[in-house]
Amino acid sequence: MIRQLSIAAGLLAAATLTACGAKKDVVTSPSQRVVRVVLDSLPNADHVGLYSAQASGEFANVGLNVKLITPSNPSEPLKLLQSGGADLAISYEPELLIARDKGAAILAVGAIAQRPLTSLMSVDDKAVDPRKLEGAKIGTNGLAYEDAFLDQILSAAGVDTTSVKKLDVGFDLVRAMTSKRVDATLGAFWNIEGVELKLAEKRPRIMPVDRAGIPPYDELVLVARNETVSRNGAMIRRFIGALQRGTKAAKANPAAGIKALRAAAPKLSKRDAAATVAATLPILFPAARKPFGWQEPSQWQTFADWMKRNELLAAAVDSAQAYTNEFLPGEGLGSETTP
Repeated sequence: MIRQLSIAAGLLAAATLTACGAKKDVVTSPSQRVVRVVLDSLPNADHVGLYSAQASGEFANVGLNVKLITPSNPSEPLKLLQSGGADLAISYEPELLIARDKGAAILAVGAIAQRPLTSLMSVDDKAVDPRKLEGAKIGTNGLAYEDAFLDQILSAAGVDTTSVKKLDVGFDLVRAMTSKRVDATLGAFWNIEGVELKLAEKRPRIMPVDRAGIPPYDELVLVARNETVSRNGAMIRRFIGALQRGTKAAKANPAAGIKALRAAAPKLSKRDAAATVAATLPILFPAARKPFGWQEPSQWQTFADWMKRNELLAAAVDSAQAYTNEFLPGEGLGSETTP
């Protein structure tokens, strides 16, 4: 009798949801689940939503004990994710596509930064125009796709790429420029390093890669293993919902977001934090009427096709297999299991 009543209650709830035609996100969980998230870099303004959600208790409120992990180098996040050392990772759309091209069973479950941030950059008014970089020393993060980006940008400008010396400077892009170790860099973000260099009066010249011939793409994406997506979709949904609320809170009250960020990055000055957060917050939100974390299908396919044409990918890509909007607020409810 009890079982029959339970089934009936379940059918009634399902019928009510269908009749209303509305989607309601599950935002609570009966117990705390540890979720390890590896960042793409050292803590910076791109992560203000994460630290805001953590400090304000948004993650805890939905049953998630989020551990934010700082990587040792820019290539580590996806490696750590694939090895099981993290449950989620923040990485780059091009890096994800290259990893999948090599057989990685991972996909993007939401966009963090909605446009390219990677830029050609120099200081003290040194040339950043690709046509003037013949024979230059150019620092990169050491990511393979950034070297490929650089080759494509230089080739399109008529520069002999063999004349350019590339140096892997890891996270140390600013010092590589200010110490004159390199003439320019490709890999610094216009909203982070670019802003900090302007504040330091280093007279940076900045050219975002999408102004240098690279198609638009989502600079930062939240990545999960296929296994996590199929088994723990409810966790991903709760995480993204809490991240949305944390990011909106930082937008509504930047001072609180800056405080949370600086608690994680105490060497970041209040002035630099305020300026970089102000530059970053607008790019953390999608176009009007799109859910938080939206990944635009046509843009993903155009960018994947461009990567294939330019031999950055070995195989043609159906980009719809590389990402999903299923777990964004208000999207695709009804198929996940509660972890």
